[in-house]
Amino acid sequence: MSAHIIADDAEALAVAASLAAEFRPGASARDAGRRLPRAELDRMSASGLLAVTVPADHGGADVGARTLAEIFRLLATADASLAQIPQSHFAYVNVMRRQGTPEQREFFFAELLAGRRFGNAQSEAGTRHVQDIRTRLEPRPDGSYVLTGVKHYSTGALFADWIPVLARTGDDRLHVAYVPSGAPGLTVVDDWYGLGQRTTASGTVRLDGVPVPADRVLPHHLTFEGPQLHGALAQLLHAAIDTGIAAGALAEAAEFVRTKSRPWFESGVETAAEDPLLIQRFGELALCIKAAEALLREAARSVDAARADLSDDTAAEASVAVAAAKVQAARAAVEVSSALFEVSGTRSAADSLNLHRHWRDARTHTLHDPARWKIQHIGRFVLNGTRPPRHGLL
Repeated sequence: MSAHIIADDAEALAVAASLAAEFRPGASARDAGRRLPRAELDRMSASGLLAVTVPADHGGADVGARTLAEIFRLLATADASLAQIPQSHFAYVNVMRRQGTPEQREFFFAELLAGRRFGNAQSEAGTRHVQDIRTRLEPRPDGSYVLTGVKHYSTGALFADWIPVLARTGDDRLHVAYVPSGAPGLTVVDDWYGLGQRTTASGTVRLDGVPVPADRVLPHHLTFEGPQLHGALAQLLHAAIDTGIAAGALAEAAEFVRTKSRPWFESGVETAAEDPLLIQRFGELALCIKAAEALLREAARSVDAARADLSDDTAAEASVAVAAAKVQAARAAVEVSSALFEVSGTRSAADSLNLHRHWRDARTHTLHDPARWKIQHIGRFVLNGTRPPRHGLL
C-alpha cells in the first residue's frame, strides 16, 4: 500500500474538507443499506489523512489537536460513521508516540505513512465496569506473549491492518498489543447492528491464543503514572464528531425547509423559509452549534498548550476543557438532530428520506462516556480545585 504524505496543517484541513464533500452524497445510502465504507476508508488512507499525527522527525505532518479536531468535525458533518472509524486509530497512534520504543515508533510510523490503519479491541461486555479488562496477555518462555479474550464495540477492527488490543498481564498491569489483522487465533466478527453508527462495524473481536512478539507490546499502564493527554485527545475527537453531527443535521434541515417544507397557513408567508417562528428556531439551533464549536476550539487549544508544556496543572486544564466541549457537543448533536423534524414538518419523517440517521447517529455516539460524570469533574475542579482523575476517559 502507498499513500500521499500530507505536509502540514493547512493541507490536512484541505484534504479533510475535500473528502467530506466526496463522502457526503453517499452517506444516506450507506447508512440505509448498512453498506460498509471500505472504498471510502481506502480513499482516506491513500489521501494521507490517517498519518497526519506522525511526528515530523519520522516524516509526518505532526498536526496539532486543533487541526485534528477540525478534521473529525468536517468528516462528521458528512458521515458520522466514517468519522467514528478512525477515532481509535488516532488514540493508538498517540499511545505509540508516548510509550513506543524508538524501534517500535520507527516501524509503526512507517506503516502509518504507507496508509496502514489501526483499529481497536479495548471494550468488553459483561464485566463490572468499562475498566474491568479481563483479556489476558500471558508471557511465553521465549519472551513473546499469547493473547486470550473477547472484545466488543471494536470500531475499526474489521477494516484495520493492525488491531491494538487492551489486555492485562499476570501482575494486572495494562498493556496494548498491536496485532496484525491476519494473526492466527484472531477473529473479527461483523455483528454490530446498532440503532445508529450503522456502518462503523463496531463488532466483536475474539482472541484465542493469539501469538504476539515482544516488540509488538507497549506498557500502557505507564501512560497514567504521570500527567497525560491520552484521555483528553480521545475525548476531544468524540466531541468533534458530535459537533459535526449537529452541523450536518442543521445543514440538511435548512436545505429541506428551503426546498420542500410548506409554510404553516397561519404564518401569512409564501415559503417556509420566511416563517418568523422557523427563523427564530434556526437561530437558536445555530447558537447551540456555535457554542459547541467554540468550546471544541478552546479544548483543542488547551490540549495543544498542555502538549507543549505538560504538567499536572496543564493536563488537568486540558481535560476539563475537553469535558466541557464534550458535554456541549453531545447536547447540540441530540437537540439539533431531533429539532430537524420539528422545523421540517411531517414529510421529513418519511423513512425513505432517511433524515433520522442524524438523530440515530447522535443518540448512539453520545452514549460514549456519560456526560453527567464530566459535569461532576468540571464542578469539582471549579469549586475545589480538584484535578480530574487519570483514567484515560476524560
